[in-house]
Amino acid sequence: MAENVNNEIIACFPQWGNYSYAFKFLIERGFGVKYMTPPPITRRTLELGSRYSPDYVCVPFKYCLGCYLEALEKGANCLMQIFGACRLNYYGELAAQILSDMGYKFQFMNMAEIKWTSPRSIIEHMKMINPNVSLPKVVAAIPTMTNMIKLIDEFDDYLRHHIGFEVNDGDFEALQKEFLAALEKVENGKQLKRVKKTFLRRLKQIPVNKPAKTLKVGMVGDYYTVQEPFSNYYMEKELAAMGMEVFRDMNLTNTLIKNQWKKRHRFGKKYAKFNPGATATYTIAEALSYVKQGMDGVIQVKAFGCTPEIDAMPILQNISNDYKIPILNFSFDSQTSETGIKTRLEAFYDMVIARKNTTKGAK
Repeated sequence: MAENVNNEIIACFPQWGNYSYAFKFLIERGFGVKYMTPPPITRRTLELGSRYSPDYVCVPFKYCLGCYLEALEKGANCLMQIFGACRLNYYGELAAQILSDMGYKFQFMNMAEIKWTSPRSIIEHMKMINPNVSLPKVVAAIPTMTNMIKLIDEFDDYLRHHIGFEVNDGDFEALQKEFLAALEKVENGKQLKRVKKTFLRRLKQIPVNKPAKTLKVGMVGDYYTVQEPFSNYYMEKELAAMGMEVFRDMNLTNTLIKNQWKKRHRFGKKYAKFNPGATATYTIAEALSYVKQGMDGVIQVKAFGCTPEIDAMPILQNISNDYKIPILNFSFDSQTSETGIKTRLEAFYDMVIARKNTTKGAK
């Protein structure tokens, strides 16, 4: 474990897509402490998390615990955990206990313990990150952090629709690395606006050879697994390599900033009268939305053992039967085979092509 000789506060949040850059801005510019961007998730991250986790806990917990362990090894001493609408609310307490039992010393901010209607509770938990935190500075940093999240999602969304059709392989990924490096250096809203203008312009200048009609596939699933690419074995990239245009509405912009939860629940009521919990209603509503938009297929990505997403599976099958569209379910855990995933994706692609040809023949 790295030693923090200056006793400075070094905060860290588990790896989650590309959102670490927005969290870094809030923590450093708002809370006034150093933020450690967690190392990219690797197989070691999952192995570490699995080694010290309960056997049957859902795999996002294992990823989070692995991220914490790697961050603590590098000198982090203040860990943060988000809250949620399922067992995610218990992640923080359990992870903190496991890490304490392992002998690590750290401060832990568990957002599930915050009473969000109580300013006093919010401030008390903010002081876990920095005892001298300035509430006005935190409030002032939130708009820029929010705009950064929106920009990250806008950038990623464009990639989803075009990366499979780039003329020169690697152009999009190279620009994305530059984009994320620029985000990491942003110190205020004005700089963020310049980054947005520069990189969205360059993004749209990358040459693509995209047919007028593409194979379109929608991705739905549990909040973490569908958004963190390593946890779903970079499925979006695999689909793009097959020449498919990927659609995924599950992101922080839509769910947290635009708060589409209630709207989506109303949209999916035909198939789910009651809310199954967590992200399942969103999964059902998004799948139905994609079908009505004319997608060629839908993929559900979920963590093994995620009860709400399991409840959504038969409902998705009903949608599949009613609209005669392939909907494939993928469950991920620490033992999932990457080869098996690729084989099933190839079979899914064949199903989409067969349906497309059948539809053309009927016309």
